[in-house]
Amino acid sequence: MRLTRMITVSLAGMAVLLPVTACSSDEPAAGGAPQPTESAAPAEEPTPENLHPFTGRPAERLRPVLAVKIENTAAGKPQMGLKSADIVYVTQVEAGLTRLIAVFSSKIPAKVGPVRSARISDLHLAPMFGKPAFAYSGAQTKMLPFIAEASLFDVSDSRVPGAYYREPGRYAPYNLFAHTRKLLAGAPKASKAADIGFTFGDPPAEGGVDRASYSVRWPAARFTFRWSEAKKQWLIWQDGKKDMAAEGGQLGASTVVIQYTKTERSQFHDKNQSYTPLVNTVGKGSAIVLRDGKAYRARWERESEKGGTTFTTQSGEPMNFAPGQVWVALASRKPVTP
Repeated sequence: MRLTRMITVSLAGMAVLLPVTACSSDEPAAGGAPQPTESAAPAEEPTPENLHPFTGRPAERLRPVLAVKIENTAAGKPQMGLKSADIVYVTQVEAGLTRLIAVFSSKIPAKVGPVRSARISDLHLAPMFGKPAFAYSGAQTKMLPFIAEASLFDVSDSRVPGAYYREPGRYAPYNLFAHTRKLLAGAPKASKAADIGFTFGDPPAEGGVDRASYSVRWPAARFTFRWSEAKKQWLIWQDGKKDMAAEGGQLGASTVVIQYTKTERSQFHDKNQSYTPLVNTVGKGSAIVLRDGKAYRARWERESEKGGTTFTTQSGEPMNFAPGQVWVALASRKPVTP
């Protein structure tokens, strides 16, 4: 069945107080202060199309959006909850390593982690989802005012401490996990899932090239996505090893997007004086979309931080994703360590 949908984005997000590029918004965000913790999760809303805007799969209700910053080095693996995510973003951090931003809405796992610290790039991506609940553990002191003004509800371990716990058998800081129900209860006004620019449906009739695998690199990390005809998924390897889930089985996605972005230095750096990368997700650029065992050249565009990201084919037609989980690797053609 064809599931193609063209999406009009109308999200209530505001940019943070940090100009990034000429195509990024310079307007300050309005009131991003977190709301007090409540005992009940937000109500759900029906979706007229009966298709979830993040996955293209049937959905009777649209639930609130929860974004969680997840550790992505060997010390923090296997991660918990990623199998349930609608979208997983891979983004560069200091020293050329990567971390994940897992976005949940259609399916909320009971627990998620290891939860790690926020970065400035997260704050520029969040407005695409309206004003989601954002779970993280700590941030640089200089960045706290930006988080306070960002288009998100802060449900970090300092704001909603009762939602977090230490997972037995792991060591700090890679043992901090969270109960998702408590996280969402801490953000009763979090935005519900809405159109973010993705379209789902039949693949383009032309332009796809058969690919058994596709690799993408950062300065200190490498991902390989290999097509499994049996599972109808792109199974994931990181740094030459299978990327396994804490719940069991190998991680995989129906669609993988390698979104090539401009990565540069931000004003922030860690205790070792390694600069925090700023990944620019507003603007336009090229992408590779992996689906159904094929690779497609595509273009991406995000006009403002309030808007979603659209993907089109080389000829300008919608670049439909395969229904299911989507991984978006925010990469650079020539990755550098800022």
